[in-house]
Amino acid sequence: MTVVESVPTARAMRYAGLVTRVLAFAADVAIINVVGWFVALVVGLCVSFFNLPDEVIAVLVAIGSLIALLWGIGYFAFFWSTTGQTPGNRLLGIRVLDSRTLSPPRPGRAIRRFFWLVLAALPFCLGILWILVDDRRRGWHDKFARTIVADVTDEPAPIRSDVRPRARRRVERGPYQP
Repeated sequence: MTVVESVPTARAMRYAGLVTRVLAFAADVAIINVVGWFVALVVGLCVSFFNLPDEVIAVLVAIGSLIALLWGIGYFAFFWSTTGQTPGNRLLGIRVLDSRTLSPPRPGRAIRRFFWLVLAALPFCLGILWILVDDRRRGWHDKFARTIVADVTDEPAPIRSDVRPRARRRVERGPYQP
C-alpha cells in the first residue's frame, strides 16, 4: 500500500481579496514614502549648506528621483522574493506566492510582478479590478507573473528548527561570602 501525502494545491487555499490587498499596498506605500521623505529631508538640508548652481541641483533631483524609483522597486522585490510578505502584507495576513511551487517568487519574477502591477493600473485600474471577477482572485499582474496572493491569517507561525531551548541553570543560594 502506498501512502501519498496531500500537498496543498493553489486551488485549496484561500485567496486574498481586493480590499485586503489594497490596504496592504497602502501601508507599504506609506512606509516607502516616509523613508523617502526622511532621506530627501536629510539630503536637502545637507545640500542647502552649499551654494550650488541650478544645473547641479536639477541633476541631483533627477538622481534622487531615480534612487526613489529603485527604492520602491527594491522594497517590493526584496520582501516578495524572501518571505512573500511585505510589512503591509504581514499586517493584513496575506502572502504572495508562485502559483506553481507555492513558495515566494524568485527575485526576477518579483520584479516582473511589480512592473506588471504598474501596467495593470494604467487602464483605469482595470487590471487590478480583475481580482473581483477572477476565480483565484488574480489581477493581470498576478496572471502575467504567475503568482497568487494567499490569505494566511490562520497559518501558524513558522517554527525555527535551528534553535534549541536553553537549559535553565540552577544557582544554589548560599550564605553571603565577602
